[in-house]
Amino acid sequence: MTYDLFFQRFNEKVPLTAEETAIIKAHVVPRKIKKKEFLLHEGEVSRHIAFVEKGVLRMYLPEENGHQRITQFAVEGWTIADLYSFLTGEPATQSIDALEDTEILLISKSAHEELLQQLGKYETYMRLIITNAYLALQKRFASTFRLPLEEQYQHFVSTYPQIVNRVPQHMIASYMGLTPATLSRLRRRILTKK
Repeated sequence: MTYDLFFQRFNEKVPLTAEETAIIKAHVVPRKIKKKEFLLHEGEVSRHIAFVEKGVLRMYLPEENGHQRITQFAVEGWTIADLYSFLTGEPATQSIDALEDTEILLISKSAHEELLQQLGKYETYMRLIITNAYLALQKRFASTFRLPLEEQYQHFVSTYPQIVNRVPQHMIASYMGLTPATLSRLRRRILTKK
């Protein structure tokens, strides 16, 4: 498994020397997970931040009725974790599993802490990742509360084209807080307008 995409994305935000790259690489563990395999179960403590080199992961809140409310997808070049659990050590309220066979790079809590102490550039990178995640969440909430459903879906499609064709529509519906039937009607309406 390569680390190419991870370091490409890292260097886009915070350029690294060869020595700094080697230090970070020594703290990162590659892992392959199969489709439907879990990276994190609700109730476990999140002990890793995962960077997706290849594949698709989803994070979701299991609901009492057996349904799942998807809160995040992660494709190549994206980072995913139940950050609340990872940072506080409390049990996760969400689960993370693979929607395809996936290759990830894991940074454990202890490796994360060591890198924060050792490398200012790692701290800068993680601050940017967490800030970007927060900004994306705010943008998602604003879109949910301000835009009509058709515009919300069109915004999702234009913002995340790499997800639309790789994730089943019922999961996109869950992410948007819709039933699959509602999303299907919405998509039909959009297509008939074109």
